[in-house]
Amino acid sequence: MTSLPLTIRQELPGDAAAIERLHERAFGPGRFARTAFRLREGAPPDPALSFASHVGTFLVGAVRVTPILAGGAPALMLGPLTVDPAFEGRGIGAALMNAAIEAAREHGHELILLVGDAPYYARFGFKPVRPGQLALPGPADPGRFLALELSAGVLAQRSGAVTALR
Repeated sequence: MTSLPLTIRQELPGDAAAIERLHERAFGPGRFARTAFRLREGAPPDPALSFASHVGTFLVGAVRVTPILAGGAPALMLGPLTVDPAFEGRGIGAALMNAAIEAAREHGHELILLVGDAPYYARFGFKPVRPGQLALPGPADPGRFLALELSAGVLAQRSGAVTALR
């Protein structure tokens, strides 16, 4: 973990502009074309499950979690997880992930999906979704389509389209 005076708290409406600037710096304009972004487009993140990290008043990281449907049943889409490049490697991303996962568990959610780096997310329990089991609304590397079961066996019960919950 970081030795910085780091604060992690639920995302507040006033954080939105700073988080968007952070996403712009981290992912650039190409983020709008990504399948995970398109899935979340027009569907707001759940403020009870989305977190921001600050050093003093400076936003250094954020994670958002958006309600979705996976095979017609409720699920969550985690992402983006973003840490300011100047603060990477200090455990901020892991702290944000743990906060979001724990909040999802406390709120009774059963399944979290994401598109991301499998080796990074494996330490939080994420595993690849079986190819063909769930279909994202656009292209994604199958090795990067990951799931975390918060309720044992729930992923095996899901098949079909992953869609926004609007």
